[in-house]
Amino acid sequence: MKTGDVRILWLFVFFDLPVGTRKERRDASRFRHFLKDDGYMMLQFSVYARVCRGEEAVDKHLVRVTRNLPAQGSVRALQVTDRQYGRMKLLLGEAGKNERVAPRQLVLL
Repeated sequence: MKTGDVRILWLFVFFDLPVGTRKERRDASRFRHFLKDDGYMMLQFSVYARVCRGEEAVDKHLVRVTRNLPAQGSVRALQVTDRQYGRMKLLLGEAGKNERVAPRQLVLL
């Protein structure tokens, strides 16, 4: 990578949130809507990912996720390179429409 090139990274957010009460369901729904509105695509229920242009963008989005965390539950984040993301294997099911791209082609949402 030449100087000045921007490293493409993927930021994953994984979560398990309680939904037993009306407030918990509302909080979980708000969190999912925040992720969608912030450019994340749902890979699976409770697994969202978005493209980031460099470490600074990852840090910015981690701060945004942290500010929008629900009161309870478990939320994790994982950063991977575009190359690592490209090596992900779909073992069962079908890729979502946002994931269907030609090899080595990046989709910015």
